[in-house]
Amino acid sequence: MRGWWRDLTDLVLPTECAGCGAPRTALCPRCRTVLKATPPRRVRPLPEPPGLPVVHAVAPYGGAVRELLLAHKERGALALAGVLGAALATAVRAGPGPVGPGTDPPVRRGTATVLLVPVPSASWAVRARGHDPVRRMALAAAGELRRTGTPARVAAVLRQRRVVADQAGLDARGRLENLAGALEVTAGGARLLAGGRVVLVDDLITTGATLTEAARALREVAVIHRDGATAVYAGATREGREERRIGARPEKGQWVHDAPEIGARNAAGETLRAAVIAAPRDSFEISRN
Repeated sequence: MRGWWRDLTDLVLPTECAGCGAPRTALCPRCRTVLKATPPRRVRPLPEPPGLPVVHAVAPYGGAVRELLLAHKERGALALAGVLGAALATAVRAGPGPVGPGTDPPVRRGTATVLLVPVPSASWAVRARGHDPVRRMALAAAGELRRTGTPARVAAVLRQRRVVADQAGLDARGRLENLAGALEVTAGGARLLAGGRVVLVDDLITTGATLTEAARALREVAVIHRDGATAVYAGATREGREERRIGARPEKGQWVHDAPEIGARNAAGETLRAAVIAAPRDSFEISRN
């Protein structure tokens, strides 16, 4: 009977570890701990693109970590969403020292709701994979945060507004140019951000181009204060943004808002944060003081 049950489960469950290939387990104990081996740290790609938010990552990208992310994203190993979401929640919580000028505020218990904003996948990629991996991990991370006392929810307010080329093979500058202006906040999405502490989430950072573009789209509709809380522009809808674009300088394509000080506050007074599971190893090295 036990052998029959094992054969049956082999038909519907993974028969080897997604990280190292160990038999008879979806995720072996050793690969499970690889996402907990070191505390999350701030990462900075080189060169660091202007406008990149503060980013924390859990582990260097490579080895078992790479295999786990690929298994979940490309091979549909949905059972990994829980452990990857827990790792992402660890990165969301990260932040050094007390809150103050020049510091990155940690997410603390009892604070305003943490709004996890997943970087959107292209619609064709979601159809091809049969799921949206970043959104799935974000939902698992939000559940882990709530379980441990931090109010959190997913605010999937970003979407692609134009087709972008495949990023593979592009250098850092090429990726920035490819993604420039590619994302926007959905109609009505800005209201979902009001008052929360926004954290952009993705599975991986390489050059930082994707998170930079996602941050730009959020800054179009919201002010992120130094404590991480958001305030939405009056009339921050898709239609309102189109109206405010009238009169912008053509060569820069900047938005014209009712409050002229908004741009300066975004540049100097905000702490928009991002969390990912993995980053290149040299990004961790560059982040050291």
